[in-house]
Amino acid sequence: MTTELGRPPLDPTLYSLEEDELAFYKAQTGIKDETDLKEHILAVQEKAYEVFHYPCIRRFGFTKLKISRLPAYPQALALHQKHSNALFLDIGCCFGNDTRKIVADGWPIENVVASDLRKGISHLVSRTSISFHSKVGRLIDFWNYGHDLFKSTPESFPATFIEGDAFDPTVITPRDPFYAPEHPATLDLPLSSLTSLTPLQGRLSAIHASSFFHLFDEAGQLQLARQVASLLSPTPGSIIFGSHGGKRKKGFRTGALSSSGKHMFCHSPETWKELWDGKVFREGTVRVDAGLYEIERKDLTAALGSQFFLLWWSVMRL
Repeated sequence: MTTELGRPPLDPTLYSLEEDELAFYKAQTGIKDETDLKEHILAVQEKAYEVFHYPCIRRFGFTKLKISRLPAYPQALALHQKHSNALFLDIGCCFGNDTRKIVADGWPIENVVASDLRKGISHLVSRTSISFHSKVGRLIDFWNYGHDLFKSTPESFPATFIEGDAFDPTVITPRDPFYAPEHPATLDLPLSSLTSLTPLQGRLSAIHASSFFHLFDEAGQLQLARQVASLLSPTPGSIIFGSHGGKRKKGFRTGALSSSGKHMFCHSPETWKELWDGKVFREGTVRVDAGLYEIERKDLTAALGSQFFLLWWSVMRL
């Protein structure tokens, strides 16, 4: 079944919060009644889906605490205690639920940056080449939907938000990663004054990127990895981590189409490790951990016998 606009209708039966997610949303929104909370989330979902009908919105992906499910999360979270003024970036943050989770778990909000396409088409549009391009679309502000979802304001949740496309050289200037003893010059400007991610190159202790890389083709994923790698501090222990669609063997996911109407390209744990250790960073300068776990996709119309996997991963400087 589809709506008159050719998109699947919203399905409230897909709404489901784990116990820790329920506690998180009650605490963050101040809505203690579970029925009222559900109605609030459904209302925000409906507004967002009217603008962009992405599967992640339809299946309530924006409510899931992806970051704290990752094996590398405790190690990443500890970096703010290990290093003074350690900086964290949530790239492809959408509504900012994972940004808010790490702040709730103790990372100082003044040292937190979130980034996504603020207006126009979001990062949830696949790229068919590594050249920078975008599509014209109705305006949307994912970060402000986050304020709606969490009943906050820029004053009550003052994390820095940087608008932009990670492939755009005016947002992240292409360059190789930093390697010790090279370090970036001192950043004298406050984070809130930044208009691009380029000034953060070589400065970030932890970078989270979930449900992001699988939106692009193989060449695009490599280019994106190189862009993100340039932001990571050369200090040992600095880490990039996340999760996205994967496969046991590298290739296209043929069981179901992506939101762009194409087959999603997926890496395997082995090829994902090879990408980061040798193609993005100099071989032997990072430790890459990766694995798969099977997930259920009730929101998709899939071929009989199709399996869906998430690739979890981390890339740590040595």
